[in-house]
Amino acid sequence: MRELPDIRLAVYRGKWAAEWYEEGRRYRRSSGTNDRRLAERWLREFEAQFTRERRPPSPTLSYVWEEYRHFLAKDKKPAAVTMSFEWKSIGPYFGDMRAEGITEDDCRVYIERRRKAGRKDGTIWTELGHLRSALNYAAGKNIIGKAPVIYRPDRPPPRDVRLTKAQVKQYLDACELPHVRNFVVLAMTTAGRSGAIFGLKWDRIDFDLGLIKLADPDIARTKKGRAEVPMNSTARAMLMGARRGATCEYVIEWGGRPVRSVKKALKRAGQRCGLPFVVTAHVFRHSAASHMAEAGRSMSEIAQFLGHSDSRMTERVYARYSPGYLRGPADALEIDLLRVV
Repeated sequence: MRELPDIRLAVYRGKWAAEWYEEGRRYRRSSGTNDRRLAERWLREFEAQFTRERRPPSPTLSYVWEEYRHFLAKDKKPAAVTMSFEWKSIGPYFGDMRAEGITEDDCRVYIERRRKAGRKDGTIWTELGHLRSALNYAAGKNIIGKAPVIYRPDRPPPRDVRLTKAQVKQYLDACELPHVRNFVVLAMTTAGRSGAIFGLKWDRIDFDLGLIKLADPDIARTKKGRAEVPMNSTARAMLMGARRGATCEYVIEWGGRPVRSVKKALKRAGQRCGLPFVVTAHVFRHSAASHMAEAGRSMSEIAQFLGHSDSRMTERVYARYSPGYLRGPADALEIDLLRVV
């Protein structure tokens, strides 16, 4: 658990003061001024001093990890949730280590252990990436002196696992539960990330304008952008049916509660279809993007649909699916061969 309390400004005896709670008891420290701007500047210095006094002399990775996760959670960053799950693997190995003393050899041992446990290098690469981010954050906040170098395996190339439109129809028939089917329809018609779809509420479905607003206004924008996309007829039909039976504010629900994962259900549906690969939520996003490219849509349009801030990222992944991809250069290399009769 995070050890340091949250501190805020409050008026106390006519002056601004720092106020915080510990074990149910309120504490205050006066700034000595009634000027809000001076008090805010004083509060930053007070918080820094307060943190230095309460910080362990040699922070462990457990302490650093929780500090960074708390920082992300304040801005409602999705990585805060991801890090909670990753701690199940990171914590038992790195948790009690002195954060500043983690070595490249420690990372190599961790990699081998995770591989023996059946984890792919892509998963390990992500876990150690969050470890590195936590340590860099700690160094930037002077929690530790210097962030150690974190060794990671090479990042594997992205897997080209996608569904054809015929396979999508077959897959939908294999979805046993309505909320799983609704998730798949939205994933294929919006190309949205799973987090955006699970977090989608009815107040961001505009039937009049035909828009689906995947971006949550209560969550700070991250590098993984979320788009506002038009509602096609497939999505509209599904949404209208789901709206009639809705029992909570979330579009994807089960038993009156929001759904947070359909990972196992997606895998089972894929097995019933006899697909030669494991179907994950990202497969639908990748499939949707490749279908748009195959239909000849521009990379700029696809980038906007996917929520990419830069179309160059989209082009690197999806340009090869376009009908005219590199056709011009290939045509320029034609050779008129003379045939001898």
